[in-house]
Amino acid sequence: MSVQNDVTVTIDIQRPTPKLGFGKPLIIGSSASGMDYKSYSDLDAVKADFAESTEIYLAARALLSQGDNSPAEIAVMLYKTTGETLEDLIGKIFLKDWYFLISTSSTIANITTIADAIELNGTRMFFASSSNKANLATIKAKKYKRTAVIYHTTTDNYPEAAWISRVGTIQPGGVTWKFKTLQGIKPMDIDTTEMKAIHELGANTYVTKAGDDQTSEGMTVSGEYIDLIHSQDYITQSIEFAVQKLFNRSDKVSYDNNGIAQIEGEVKTILRRADLNRMIAHDDDGLPIYSTTFKPRSQVDPADREKREYNDGKFSFELAGAIHKTKISGVIKL
Repeated sequence: MSVQNDVTVTIDIQRPTPKLGFGKPLIIGSSASGMDYKSYSDLDAVKADFAESTEIYLAARALLSQGDNSPAEIAVMLYKTTGETLEDLIGKIFLKDWYFLISTSSTIANITTIADAIELNGTRMFFASSSNKANLATIKAKKYKRTAVIYHTTTDNYPEAAWISRVGTIQPGGVTWKFKTLQGIKPMDIDTTEMKAIHELGANTYVTKAGDDQTSEGMTVSGEYIDLIHSQDYITQSIEFAVQKLFNRSDKVSYDNNGIAQIEGEVKTILRRADLNRMIAHDDDGLPIYSTTFKPRSQVDPADREKREYNDGKFSFELAGAIHKTKISGVIKL
């Protein structure tokens, strides 16, 4: 069981005009006996519990076959095919340690059920694959911000799991999900028109550009960039954890400017770490673009002081993002 923290962080994404194991995957599915949450560090351990022909093994193989990028640990959790439902399992998974979710079922009903729950929870991400463009349209209509779909005519080798493995273990902010080569996944033989149509359906795909096999985009169903969501969650959860730890280790954090400065210091530490991860943009002088504003005690609402709540800390930063396209002009002089 878990107890709610005493720290809440909220981030709003401000767009310019015109402008936890944090890489740990969880595979969910079903079996006759079900299975509680269990972690695995290599494919041999998975094979001891699941035959090589099972969907769980195939998904785990995709996760653990991306070389040095493979996660150090994955997890599996199953519901019983008799007496339990997918909804029953979803009610339990958010109490466990994971960030990226994969399902062994690619039916449209299961994808939308899981994606609805992920969206409502607002702390994790769900990756799915589909070979059905009609299903893509159904998923697109839901405008999921936290679900990413990869379209491929071959989905039984779990391209979404390979994608998570290739990118998800890299520090948030230090990578884009586009341009990535996936071991064990064949590129789609499609032209630019079809690729754009897939993107318009809210999905990504796998293609060859300049001789290299690579993911065609790095977006969720809503059109938001995956690395932005991952970075936002990293900042939120890291600050919540750091400030909670400050409360835990201190005899007390005094309700004065010294105590407020302690809280602000924890926030600045996380922002500096995010900058080292290349999450934060730099200005023309090469300085990271972030700031914190924490009101002094004298400016805090007396009612908040009476309740021992400090609600006047704010931070902001400009996300570095990534360049996904470029146009370059040249001149030849004779």
